[in-house]
Amino acid sequence: MNIGPHTLANKLFVAPMAGVTDRPFRQLCKKLGAGYAVSEMVASNALLWKSEKTQRRANHVGEFKPIAVQIAGADPAMMAAAAKINVDHGAQIIDINMGCPAKKVCNVAAGSALLRDEPLVQQILEAVVNAVGVGPHAVPVTLKIRTGWDREHKNAIEIARLAEKSGISMLTVHGRTRADLYHGEAEYETITAVKSNVRIPVVANGDINSPEKAEQVLKITGADAIMIGRAAQGRPWIFREINHYLETGGKLPTPEINEIQAIMNAHLLDHYEFYGEHIGLRTARKHIGWYCRGLRDSHAFRQRMNTADDCKTQLQMVNDYFDEMKLHSERLLFLEAA
Repeated sequence: MNIGPHTLANKLFVAPMAGVTDRPFRQLCKKLGAGYAVSEMVASNALLWKSEKTQRRANHVGEFKPIAVQIAGADPAMMAAAAKINVDHGAQIIDINMGCPAKKVCNVAAGSALLRDEPLVQQILEAVVNAVGVGPHAVPVTLKIRTGWDREHKNAIEIARLAEKSGISMLTVHGRTRADLYHGEAEYETITAVKSNVRIPVVANGDINSPEKAEQVLKITGADAIMIGRAAQGRPWIFREINHYLETGGKLPTPEINEIQAIMNAHLLDHYEFYGEHIGLRTARKHIGWYCRGLRDSHAFRQRMNTADDCKTQLQMVNDYFDEMKLHSERLLFLEAA
């Protein structure tokens, strides 16, 4: 699988998720089998470029290559400028967001709201490609969309054709409309139709949560790759599970508590270092909640954990909880043996 001059390790991609796919999480997913990851969305508004949040999102120090940055906005000139500045800061691939359904994004006519205005879509795509995607140092430009604005207005095929004509190197399609948000089941018929209507690589996204589902979606859609988002939250090893299944047809065993604890510890330490004490403590809570999802007494533990007022205490509480889980499972094994 190639994006422009970049050869990827495999066809498993980490979806860009606001507040989730920061550098520590992208690095972790890549270590655990993802072939490619796109950064959190970076606003095209120049007034925000020097903000702490944007600076952090644009931080790729030590990151596995290729480095891909997603930009969002509704003004062609601002999007072109944003693409240039991110390339100047190390981006090797620029991804344009026309798939985010969030109100705060759509209310400023960005993200999936753009799907309602095909002429503007074309202007943005051409502006960004002309800014960074041509010439001897061309950087590939990719695009992420949804199947349309709502069920009555699906125009993914038209947008895909525009993208190919505008010089877009790869297209990712989330199998829902903007109106669907994340409700219901993703539909893959439109992704299949898009794939058969363009020659550029197409990536399928939406509801891929197991090795079997990954194989099924690849077969149904004919997509060149798959993108995984929510299913990787608290379960970043899903990439190695899928990769192993696609390569061998066999299933890896579910990670044991010891390994989950080790993965989580490494993630949290990297997270704290990246964000610092104040922000790191708060932003780690959601990741901890995802890691503990489905474990015994996890709701009560999360309530206790949220009272921690420094990273060291939070980490200790997490490890105490996992140590208790290990003791509990050992007791169960002892009882079964008895």
